[in-house]
Amino acid sequence: MSEDTRWIDRALLDAVSARARDSARGRMNLNFHPHDAHPAHRLLNAIEPDSYVRPHRHLDASKDETILCLRGRLGCILFADDGAVQDCCVLQPDGERIGVDIAHGQFHSLVALEAGSVMFEAKAGPYRPLETAEFAPWAPADGEAAERWLAWMKGLFASAG
Repeated sequence: MSEDTRWIDRALLDAVSARARDSARGRMNLNFHPHDAHPAHRLLNAIEPDSYVRPHRHLDASKDETILCLRGRLGCILFADDGAVQDCCVLQPDGERIGVDIAHGQFHSLVALEAGSVMFEAKAGPYRPLETAEFAPWAPADGEAAERWLAWMKGLFASAG
């Protein structure tokens, strides 16, 4: 096996989850692509229940995003441009829906519904930080308002067990 080949196993998921638990943001990436300029971004993203992912969209037509839940439970929320919830579902490895392919331009967010949740993400590179127009103007950036927003988003899945 090449030294560049990696198994995606429980030990790797455990390691990235531990790093997410220890991070101030409550999430952590583990990139498989060799550098930010690479044309195909593939990564694990571990996320904990207290992590707030501000609703956002990718405006670049090449930035459709595929997410697969490898462990735990994730709440995926799709929003209309005005902030109305268009759709939401639980993603889980043994559930009805295990992933989502999100078209560019679609406002979305994810919440971890279980500790130790890990997703696999794929989208086109190169890496480019989100611009102001890509963040939902109706959702808070951070702070106390973001904590309330996160609680509201989690509440969308309260009946999902």
